[in-house]
Amino acid sequence: MSTPLFIGIGIASAAYGTRIALRTWELHGAKIIAAIPRPGTIGSGSYYKGGFEAKMDKREAALVLGLKESGLNSSKLKEAHRRIMLLNHPDRGGSPYLASKINEAKEMLDKK
Repeated sequence: MSTPLFIGIGIASAAYGTRIALRTWELHGAKIIAAIPRPGTIGSGSYYKGGFEAKMDKREAALVLGLKESGLNSSKLKEAHRRIMLLNHPDRGGSPYLASKINEAKEMLDKK
């Protein structure tokens, strides 16, 4: 006896919810679509796109260490190298290849 009542309430609730959703979509659909991030745009500017050059230059060395080419001094270079090596050291699970590139970048900028 109560089963048809609960089924009717469920169907009515679903219909009412659908009606509200459709009205909301009509009013705010364009805003909702505009707020959804597009694939490939999330975090697109947070990293350097491209690999390592065959021979490292000063620009690439500065990018590896997260420094600017201008205004570079020995203390900034040592601190940047230390900070990055602590994060990427092979003994702590980092990549030996990246560690060698970080050391190469330090040597490149240090001989300046």
